[in-house]
Amino acid sequence: VEKDVTLKDLKTIYRNFMKDWHPDKIQDNEVAKKEAEEKSKAFIEAYHLLVSIAPETHEQQLPQYTETMNSSRLIDFQYKGQTLEVGFADGSRYEFFGVPKSIYNKFINSATPDRFARRHVYHSHVYRKISKAKEA
Repeated sequence: VEKDVTLKDLKTIYRNFMKDWHPDKIQDNEVAKKEAEEKSKAFIEAYHLLVSIAPETHEQQLPQYTETMNSSRLIDFQYKGQTLEVGFADGSRYEFFGVPKSIYNKFINSATPDRFARRHVYHSHVYRKISKAKEA
């Protein structure tokens, strides 16, 4: 997939792949069916990730993202393999990808983690929303 692929093109690629690899298409070969199931699951997961980080998706979610980043308190976080998952007081959760260990160490040692994250994480790394804010 090219870096500048549109959501429409991504959906077409996804549908074509699923037509070719859908497990229900394979009836008489258990090994091939199992392989198709694994490929389908991996492709579905990849598709959802790519859709969630696409510029078009970010553009649609920008008002809520901006509101959360600017006015909702950071309440918890997890870091694993350069992915920082952050939970906010409004109930939303985001993943930030490619966060170096050095930035994470500065973040956890900061006297004001919210402020540090606003300056060095939220607008500097690829992100995706993994859960929505709770309705007030």
